[in-house]
Parts: sequence; structure tokens; C-alpha cells
Amino acid sequence: MTFTDSTFYPDTSPGYLVRLIHQMNVAAIDRTLADDDLTATQWTTLVSLHFGHADTCIGLARKLGHDKGAMTRLIDQMEAKGWLSRQRDDEDRRVIRLTLTEAGTQKAIAAKRKVIACWNGMLAGWSDAEVADLIATLQRLRRTMEEKMAEESDPCAA
Repeated sequence: MTFTDSTFYPDTSPGYLVRLIHQMNVAAIDRTLADDDLTATQWTTLVSLHFGHADTCIGLARKLGHDKGAMTRLIDQMEAKGWLSRQRDDEDRRVIRLTLTEAGTQKAIAAKRKVIACWNGMLAGWSDAEVADLIATLQRLRRTMEEKMAEESDPCAA
């Protein structure tokens, strides 16, 4: 499909739909984790550390699409709660590495279970094949966008 003026509007725009779904996901996860004194942003930070996606404040900011200052404030809050710790890198003293504490690991795992239940509830009416197709399509979109962003000065050029 090629978009045209007559076929491109919010309900057919991939960017709009992904953004809307992301916003609804954050709201749902915030509600799901509210009793655990945990926000969706804190959870994504914990789970990113847990799975080794990043181990510095700047790395997390890039991975999660957050402002560096906001990420630093979030890390400060999470450190105060005892969920993570900071250590200077032995090879480059300018770098501060982040690691989950035992409490942070437990918080991440408990929250992961609730997030799994949340998504299972949202996709309850979907077949396994539909869920697998959705995931495969989103992964393909991510790969395509990563490649375009890495290769071209204007990733939106045809």
C-alpha cells in the first residue's frame, strides 16, 4: 500500500496508531502497577536493566526515548527506593553503571507478572496466530525503521 492524500488520516497512519497504543499501554500499566508504588516508566526502566538493554543513565534515556535530565531524576527516585545502585566504571571513571538491587530485581519480576496478565487480558479475544502475527509485524517495522534511521540522512525519503 502506498499512502495518498485520500488514504492517509489518523486511523490509517502507522505513527499515530503506534503512538496512541503506546499512550494507552502506559495508562494501563500505570493502573496495573499503582498498588505496587510503581509507574509504567519506572517499570520499563527496571525491566530494561533486568534484561541488560542498557546499564547507564544515558543508555536508558536513549533506549526508552526519555530526556537525559528526566531520566536522571527517575534514577535518583529509584535509587532512593532501593531498587538500583550506581557504581563508577573501573575502566572509565566518568561512566556511572547502574545495576538492580535484590529489591529492584524482585520488583521487576513481580511487575513483569502483572504486565503479562494485563497484556493477556487485553489480547484475550485474539488467537495465538493473531498475536504472533502482530508481534512479527511490529518487529519487522522496528527493524525497517532502525535500518532507515541508520542508513539515510532523511529516513523518510522514498
